[in-house]
Amino acid sequence: MEYVYAALILNESGEEINEDNLTAVLDAAGVDVEESRVKALVAALEDVDIEEAVAEAAAVPAGGAAAGGASSADEGGDDESEEEEVSDVPDTTEDEDDDEEEEASGEGLGNLFG
Repeated sequence: MEYVYAALILNESGEEINEDNLTAVLDAAGVDVEESRVKALVAALEDVDIEEAVAEAAAVPAGGAAAGGASSADEGGDDESEEEEVSDVPDTTEDEDDDEEEEASGEGLGNLFG
């Protein structure tokens, strides 16, 4: 996460997010810098509008409510009938399967940047 935070600091201060600047911020923070992670992050952020990404992330409600709410809103169904069908017990099998798939495939920002 330190790498992502360093990129956010550079973005907030108006500095270019490149390998040299990112390494300098990480060094200043006392982080043991891995050059491969720096290169990967710079490449991943090359075509990303960080301001827009942060705004979108802030707009998503906590707890993943957006994923469930979007499908019922798109269907135009009655909210009360939708709520009656929802169980109080969370279905964790899907989350566990997703975690296993991410670990197996190596995808996800957490695996890439710590």
